[in-house]
Amino acid sequence: MTAFEEFGVLPEIAKAIDEMEWTLPTDIQAESVPLVLGGGDVLMAAETGSGKTAAFCLPIIQIVWETLKDLESGKAAKVSANTSIPWTISFLDRGNALAVDPSGLRVQSREQKEWHGGRCTRGVQGGKWGYEAMVTDEGLCRVGWSTLQANLDLGTDRFGFGFGGTGKKSNNKQFDNYGEAFGKSDVITCLLDMDDGEVKFLKNGNNLGTAFKINKQLANSAFFPAVVLKNAEMAFNFGDKPFKYDLPSGYKAINSVPKDKMVMNTNGETSADVPQKMLNNAPQAIIIEPSRELAEQTYEQIRKFKKYLEAPKVRELLVIGGVNVKEQIYALQNDGVDIIVGTPGRLEDLIQSGYILLSNCRFFVLDEADGLLKAGYTQLIERLHQQMPKITSDGRRLQMIVCSATLHAFEVKKLAEKLMHFPTWVDLKGEDAVPETVHHVVVNVDPQKDKSWCNLKKHIQTDEVHAQDNVKPGMNTPEALSEAVKLLKGEYCIRAIDEHKMDRALIFCRTKVDCDNLEKYFKQVNMKNYSCVCLHGDRKPHERKANLESFKKGQVKFLICTDVAARGIDISGLPFMINITLPDEKSNYVHRIGRVGRAERMGLAISLVSTVPEKVWYHGEWCKTRGRGCWNTNLTNVKGCCVWYNEPQYLADIEDHLNITIQQIEPDMKVPCDEFDGKVTYGQKRRHVGSDYQTHTAQMAPVVKDLASLESRSQLIYINNHLMKMRKK
Repeated sequence: MTAFEEFGVLPEIAKAIDEMEWTLPTDIQAESVPLVLGGGDVLMAAETGSGKTAAFCLPIIQIVWETLKDLESGKAAKVSANTSIPWTISFLDRGNALAVDPSGLRVQSREQKEWHGGRCTRGVQGGKWGYEAMVTDEGLCRVGWSTLQANLDLGTDRFGFGFGGTGKKSNNKQFDNYGEAFGKSDVITCLLDMDDGEVKFLKNGNNLGTAFKINKQLANSAFFPAVVLKNAEMAFNFGDKPFKYDLPSGYKAINSVPKDKMVMNTNGETSADVPQKMLNNAPQAIIIEPSRELAEQTYEQIRKFKKYLEAPKVRELLVIGGVNVKEQIYALQNDGVDIIVGTPGRLEDLIQSGYILLSNCRFFVLDEADGLLKAGYTQLIERLHQQMPKITSDGRRLQMIVCSATLHAFEVKKLAEKLMHFPTWVDLKGEDAVPETVHHVVVNVDPQKDKSWCNLKKHIQTDEVHAQDNVKPGMNTPEALSEAVKLLKGEYCIRAIDEHKMDRALIFCRTKVDCDNLEKYFKQVNMKNYSCVCLHGDRKPHERKANLESFKKGQVKFLICTDVAARGIDISGLPFMINITLPDEKSNYVHRIGRVGRAERMGLAISLVSTVPEKVWYHGEWCKTRGRGCWNTNLTNVKGCCVWYNEPQYLADIEDHLNITIQQIEPDMKVPCDEFDGKVTYGQKRRHVGSDYQTHTAQMAPVVKDLASLESRSQLIYINNHLMKMRKK
């Protein structure tokens, strides 16, 4: 039995893990996998590279496969088909945000802006029948009867007949006064007389009279109990227990309908006579990633983990932008999907278009949650969560898993409190800190002291923020010094590479334009010595993927990127990282330098920090093109797209956040001798100082001698005490 099997992972999954040469689970995996397998919501915080992806993917794959296995063997079908309780609200024929509890007799929707409804698992054709519905929480609700042709929004087409809490009856979008309003604790009895073609309602036993006459076209249709809610809750009694109020003479409880008049709800069943194809586009798990690269990485991990899971196969789908959506739609409609890994934009498009249903969603995972929230996806996440049934078709509660390297962010805590169900915190990270394996330093870029920018023969192309400022070498204006910083940083980057003989490094720039300009500069200086590729949002998806692969395989030396690469991209043994510009978000500093010093290997991170303000692009929501072709160099306070960037302040914020003082080195890039120097090689594991195998025995000899002496003394004390006791006897 492998270590992973010991805490509940299937042998087939453990076999795939073993092939990946994962001997032992990481701390985050050992803590989180059993919690997810146990059915709980989990908040996990750990450094990127600590195994967070496997911590949620492994149990999700296992539970999804076990659910598919139960469906295949017929075990789960009993729940889905409601054979144990024949008359319930269907787990499948319902709106996205309508939650049905395991009994099938209580429903709830917490969507405040939209109506979400559902129908019963059984219907009737002929006779006089009734059921009761009680309002169990404040909100808007409507109950009644509908055919399978009707919208789930009861009463908005000619196939459904409803009575709402506002005292209105509704059919075919016609809302008329009827009876009286009702609310919490009121009991509505819904009556159907198919012999006379009438629909009636009672409120707390009082007959409100005929509400509708069923037209002749629907006389031979089957009618099903139906409900639609807006931020409300209702409980149903189809006759399994005595009604609170007696039915009028001639009416019977609907659960006593004889088989010859009973009709199955084929919109909501997964029995043998209903094709499984109906559920092809209703995945059990949705995993949202903040970038395409992370989504691809998680998707590939899932494919590796499920390698030996057969009969049935777990079907996964990658849903990201920048690729042909038709292929994704084809997979949803034909091949089917059980687990979706995607980015927010494309995922939302497919859900809104109806190509992805949330009715069977069992797992909702937010990876790098702080990144998703900062990118503005809070409302999307909340909207998707509202649409997911809180109780699944097999009676299980929706599980939510939130992962982040900065779990202590206020936004993440707020989201967890709002959406998650008593989550367990797995916090193996604590507050942000820099690993001991990372040596990080800063270099001041001071154009007032270093005047070399005036004479650079080869210099980096700048972002043209100062194109209209008439900046000239030797000037001392804020604009000239800002332009000088941009020129010097390209030179300092080359200097850092040369001084430390970097043959593999990740280089972070603030904007896509900066990335492109640095790439051109490297090629201008020496394409062979400074081979590089770019990774940012404006590059085509296939180019981004190819660039990342070429860097991983060592085909190029440098990967120049924006913060899109700071989260989750796993590049083992990376020795160097350079910040061309400090991030304005202090937690992103930890993300960036966390790319080096992983797997116990040592890494060096160098940050270039301007001593003077630098004017930079800042395209906010007010910018119609969001930066594409925009040359508005005015400041944001006058409707422009630029700001003055204060790196010394950002450095102070980072140091305060980490409660440290980051070591400062000179522009020559030489790192002073300290505990790192001479004892480590960046990119390799740190050598232990002091003892080695050959001298280990000699070094331990004095300690062993002392231990032997202590053991001898303890034995003598024990014998003496024993002899004294014997003499007393």
